Amino acid sequence: MQTIEEVGVAEQTINKSKFYAWAAHCQSKQEVAAFLRAIATKHQSASHLAYAYRIKTPDGIAPRFSDAGEPSGTAGMPIMQMLDGRDLINACVGVIRYYGGVNLGTGGLARAYGGTARLALEATKIVPYVEMQELALVVAYNRLDELIRAVSQIKGKIIDKSFDEAVNVKIRLPAIEKQALIDRFNKNYGE
Repeated sequence: MQTIEEVGVAEQTINKSKFYAWAAHCQSKQEVAAFLRAIATKHQSASHLAYAYRIKTPDGIAPRFSDAGEPSGTAGMPIMQMLDGRDLINACVGVIRYYGGVNLGTGGLARAYGGTARLALEATKIVPYVEMQELALVVAYNRLDELIRAVSQIKGKIIDKSFDEAVNVKIRLPAIEKQALIDRFNKNYGE
């Protein structure tokens, strides 16, 4: 499995219709909704905003797509095929269309939406998917800098810190690194 690391953008004109696509990393349905809302807000006069996404949930992969008013199977499904073909996860592609006055037919629409999605995916950086988890740790003040360096080295991220008798830290990190970090930093404090 792979995922998107950076946003990819593409555009093309086909028979006077303009197609614009964005490919982005989204970890939840809420992030997908915010991503699509941002596109829709910037392009309020667009005729259609078709999309597809694949999100990993506790129940497995949740794939969804929408034709956004285009004939069934001509917009969302070709975009989804681009995600499936690259085995992308936690990824969303949105494609807007400004209608140019020329009907493209069902085959033309499918090629246009799928092709613009493909261009956006080619414009992004795709990396291997790493399962991430959140972890709450309590560490002594004198070990905080060491923890920050360790989290950075494993490509994790400090999400939140609060200071009390010790430092309460919330971390997002690769799942395979979780136990090692617990063993290294959580010896004197409860998990």
